[in-house]
Amino acid sequence: MRAINTLLEGFRWLSRPGLRRYVWVPLSINIVVFALATWGFVHYLNVVMEHFLPADSWLSYLRWVLWPLLAVLFGLIVFYTFSLLANLIAAPFNGFLAAAVERLETGVTPDSGLTLAQEARASISQEVRKTFFFLSRAVVLLILSLIPVLNLIAPFLWFAFSAWVAYLQYMDYPMANHGIRFAEQRRRLRGRPLDTFGFGGLATVMMMVPILNLFAMPVSVIGATLHWCRHIKEEK
Repeated sequence: MRAINTLLEGFRWLSRPGLRRYVWVPLSINIVVFALATWGFVHYLNVVMEHFLPADSWLSYLRWVLWPLLAVLFGLIVFYTFSLLANLIAAPFNGFLAAAVERLETGVTPDSGLTLAQEARASISQEVRKTFFFLSRAVVLLILSLIPVLNLIAPFLWFAFSAWVAYLQYMDYPMANHGIRFAEQRRRLRGRPLDTFGFGGLATVMMMVPILNLFAMPVSVIGATLHWCRHIKEEK
């Protein structure tokens, strides 16, 4: 519950003095990317449904059950993919936002030992590595999603996977500001199922809810940073 509480607290921090200038860039990026994701979901949903579940298929009598499951699966894949894209584009700005939040929370500016330009390059480089790390694991889920019958559980697996990805994704920003690399981050965040699936699950739901998904990125960065400062930073 601690991680969920800090995530929800992120909404109250959006308009906090000294923070707004760091919020608007990730917010703007999120608006553009999720507008494209929503358009893609609406535009291609019927095409995908007719391909995998045509009206004359042998499963047509179960169409009323399978159609919502496949629609949810397609939605999770679309919004998961676009959220990775949004985070890749906004990585340097999210790092600056996390640093500003930590400064306001603790009174101390995090020091990664890098210059501003080096931090921006490191953020993009780490984001690319994370993206390949996550995509390599998503391939297994994608294959499972294409197998008849087994794909019935795919939406639930995709949601759990998306929650895990979201938690690691957003915790990276405050931790990277202290020079902690992704492998070490995963080690320190391991063994926290309530935090992982509580924070990550709520962040995933936020990304799929219209209007709310526009604020999901900056709120999640703020929430992850507060969680880092209050509950993880001093642990080894």
